[in-house]
Amino acid sequence: MKKTVDELRKIIEFKKTTEVGDIVLIAAKNPDMLVYAVVRAIDRDESRRDEWWHVRMTMLSMPPQPLVWTLREPQMTGQEIFTMGGNERFMQAIEPPGETPEPAVKTPKPIRRIK
Repeated sequence: MKKTVDELRKIIEFKKTTEVGDIVLIAAKNPDMLVYAVVRAIDRDESRRDEWWHVRMTMLSMPPQPLVWTLREPQMTGQEIFTMGGNERFMQAIEPPGETPEPAVKTPKPIRRIK
């Protein structure tokens, strides 16, 4: 899985965070799968002491499939490859093609003096 993720990082621009509304790329082994999903909600799993999150998504397959994964932040932001049922998984939000992220601080245009 690490080799697959390394190859994906060369061709896809990934985000560092995952938020509601993001499109995520999911890679899996057994079954081999590479699919997109839309994040619908991220809710804290109150039953656990550590920070785990219920990530509700709609897999963009035919037909679209709802799914909920309970993940830690490093798992849902692509920092960590994880397993489900003994099978490796990877998930990370992508930057939509052709869109560049907005700068954190917008710099105002300089004022020109008209004579």
